[in-house]
Amino acid sequence: MAENHHRAPPWQLSVAPMMDWTDRHCRYFHRLLSPRARLYTEMVTSAALVRGKQLRLLEHSQQEHPLALQLGGSEPYELAQAARLGAEAGYDEINLNVGCPSDRVQSGRFGACLMYEPALVADCVKAMRDAVSVPVTVKCRIGVDDQDDYAGLQQFTELMLEAGVEVLVVHARKAWLKGLSPKENREVPPLDYARVYRLKREFPPLVVVINGGISTVDQVRSHLAQLDGVMLGRAAYHAPYLLAQLEHALHDEPLPRREDVLQRLRPYVEAELARGTALKHISRHLLGLYQGEPGARAFRRTLSEGAHLPGAGWALLEQAMAPCAAAA
Repeated sequence: MAENHHRAPPWQLSVAPMMDWTDRHCRYFHRLLSPRARLYTEMVTSAALVRGKQLRLLEHSQQEHPLALQLGGSEPYELAQAARLGAEAGYDEINLNVGCPSDRVQSGRFGACLMYEPALVADCVKAMRDAVSVPVTVKCRIGVDDQDDYAGLQQFTELMLEAGVEVLVVHARKAWLKGLSPKENREVPPLDYARVYRLKREFPPLVVVINGGISTVDQVRSHLAQLDGVMLGRAAYHAPYLLAQLEHALHDEPLPRREDVLQRLRPYVEAELARGTALKHISRHLLGLYQGEPGARAFRRTLSEGAHLPGAGWALLEQAMAPCAAAA
C-alpha cells in the first residue's frame, strides 16, 4: 500500500464494528473503496478466543490493514489474553466494546452495561495495555439508562485516561438497557453531538472519534472540524460508495468507477470460491454499491436472487453490473 495512505491521522475515518456485517469479506471490499479508513472486526468475545479457542475468528487478509479487533468481555485477565492473541494475529489496535446494548451482552456483563462500572473497565484496559504494544482503545456511549448527565461521561473519561486510553470512540447516543432492542438503541435515543464536542474540549490530549447517525461527506467534514475522527456505521454498509467519496473529499483520491471496484474484487472472489466460500457470503456486502444510481434495484435483485444458487460465481456479478454500467 502506498506510503501516503498512512499520513492521514490514523483515526480520521473508520468503519464501525457491526455484528453480522463487518466480517472479513465486507472489510476487504471496504478497503478497495477506501485505502485509508480504519476497519474494525465484528465484536469477538474474549471467552470465544480464550476458552473457546476459536482462533478462526481472527482470520483476515493483509490487505485489510489498518485493522482493529473489537473485543467484548469484562474479565481483565481473559481480555488481556484475548488482546495478546489479537496482537499476535497482526491486528493494529485492540478495541474494547463498552457500547453494545444487547441482552446477550448484558447477561455476559460486557457492552454498554459496563458504563455503570468504569473502574472495572479501567482495570480491563490496564490489563490489556500490559499485554500488548498496539493501541488499546474503548468504544462507549454518552450514557446509559437514566445516567444522562455529562458528569457521568466525564468521570468515565477521566478513568479511561488514567488507565492509559489515548483513543475514545463515542457513539453519541445513550443506551437503554431495558425496553429497547439493539436496533432501536441505534435509532431511538436522541443524538447529542454537542456532548462529544465538549468532551474533546475538556480533554484535549485524548483522541476523540464520534459515531452515530453520520451519513454524508458534509457531516463528516463538520465533525472533523471539532474532533479527531469520525466512525461511520450503517451508512458505510448500506451505501459503501460513500467511503470512496470521502477519500476523494478528504484526500483528493480519484473517484473510482463502481464497476472498476468490483473488477478489483474479482481475484478475491475467485480465490474465496476456490476455497469453498459460497458467493452469497461475499455478495451480500455489495448490495448497496449502486445505491441511488440507475440500475441499483436490478443489481441488488440479481445478486439477492442468484448468489445462493449452487455454482453461483463471478459471472453473476458481471450480470448484475451490466445494466448499471450501461446506464452510467
